[in-house]
Amino acid sequence: MGTDNRPHPDVAGGVMAAREWGDDIIFTGDRAIIQAALQRHDTAGLNIHVVHAEQQIAMDEKPSSIVRGKPQSSIHVGMELVKIGEADAFISAGNTGATLAVAILSKLKRLKGVQRPALGTTFPFPGLPLSIDNGANADCKAEYLAQFGIIGSAYMQCVRGIANPTVGIISNGEEEGKGNILVKEATKLLAAAPINFVGNIEPSDFIAGAANVGVTDGFTGNIMLKTAEATAKMIVDAVVRNVESSKRMTTGMQIIRPAIAAVERDLSADTFGGAPLLGVNGVVIVCHGGSSPMAIKNSVQMARLAVENDVVGAIKAKIS
Repeated sequence: MGTDNRPHPDVAGGVMAAREWGDDIIFTGDRAIIQAALQRHDTAGLNIHVVHAEQQIAMDEKPSSIVRGKPQSSIHVGMELVKIGEADAFISAGNTGATLAVAILSKLKRLKGVQRPALGTTFPFPGLPLSIDNGANADCKAEYLAQFGIIGSAYMQCVRGIANPTVGIISNGEEEGKGNILVKEATKLLAAAPINFVGNIEPSDFIAGAANVGVTDGFTGNIMLKTAEATAKMIVDAVVRNVESSKRMTTGMQIIRPAIAAVERDLSADTFGGAPLLGVNGVVIVCHGGSSPMAIKNSVQMARLAVENDVVGAIKAKIS
């Protein structure tokens, strides 16, 4: 019940995932609406279940009113399944603030020692770097950023198999001493942390693969993420528009169309599906409201890898 076009992308992506990997897929939400959407798909032989949740959360509802105010929402019901061990992971393309609030304050809670859980986003650039935080914590202290570096390093080591991930802090210059007060204070703590810290990196360096993990506060990280997504789309659209506007390029367009489609696919947010909420006692993946069925399917794959590689246990060990 999460996407802007709910429940069809959610259901279609879940069915695709069940068919691809044979996992049990549990849909939480309005049973009648979900079952009607499932009628569009061939689900024979698939392990698909529906758990009813009678309340729905709108995108404009305040998270603080949802934690206790809507205990029968699909977010509460789905996360409760993770809490009691009847599900291994929870994925939502619904109200991000509500998902974070229910996970952190109500159902799963923070791992011991974690001050602030954070959203990690994989960027489709060389080395597939992870940016953390990307929106869970708009206002941060230096200690939070230091933990983001530790958490991000654990994730990359555990899920991506990088033995000694490099960690940098996003700043307005690579020189030592650059950055605002928050960055300067966090740099000192990151340098003393049990990680492979490489110092300041500019956003351009992060995009070029200068570090496996780029640490930033949630406000800056969210702006960086949305700017990158919008820029990638604008460039692809501009290339297509200019090529198609020229009659002389008609033949050329037929030649380069597969390459453009490949670039568009590589740069699409659908490629990875969502962002893991790292630092809570369970696997939670947060997706865009505009997620396509492919994005939902790939979010399931992201969750599968996090579960199989025990990312929660790895973060717990690293923080301790």
